[in-house]
Amino acid sequence: MADRLLLLTWGASVRGREERSLEVFNEALGYYGRLQQEGRIESFDVVLLAPNGAHDGYMELHGTAAQLAAVREDEVFRRLLVDAAMIVDDLRIVEGYCNEGVAEAMGIYQQAIAGMPQD
Repeated sequence: MADRLLLLTWGASVRGREERSLEVFNEALGYYGRLQQEGRIESFDVVLLAPNGAHDGYMELHGTAAQLAAVREDEVFRRLLVDAAMIVDDLRIVEGYCNEGVAEAMGIYQQAIAGMPQD
């Protein structure tokens, strides 16, 4: 079961590059679908946000640490990121924890708290 995730967020499309942004978005969906079918990730989610002045949407790729590390090194993934960086503002990639990974991350946090003086 997936215990890690890659969160990809983005802002508005660069003016004049909206058509290309739609092409890259569709390429990414196809690529992530193939990764899932091939068992290279467990799943992915896509969220489009209502206009808010900050983020237009995000994608979550779910898998194990090893699966997501391999995806990050995949040439197609890296090319899609370069393409996306040229057509949207505020592209970000964040590693995170989900499912059983949350318990692991919280355990590390609790250990850190135990070592800190409390007021």
